[in-house]
Amino acid sequence: MSHQILAETTASVSELKKNPMGTVAAGEGFPVAILNRNAPAFYCVPAKAYEALMDKLEDLELNAIANARAGQRVIKVKLDEL
Repeated sequence: MSHQILAETTASVSELKKNPMGTVAAGEGFPVAILNRNAPAFYCVPAKAYEALMDKLEDLELNAIANARAGQRVIKVKLDEL
């Protein structure tokens, strides 16, 4: 059975247990695929990469909201009226 691995760096669960921070560092800022019996079990994602991913996801969600509202009537308000 073949598995798609979405990371350039891989490590086994055993390697992760032996040296967690070394495993993260091996990815050089990118996710590391953690393998269990040569199949991806999960991805170890550094904090900065995860934060960037969440920012992009939020941007996509906000763009979807803006696109859904495009073409709706614009109501002008003054800041003092809020």
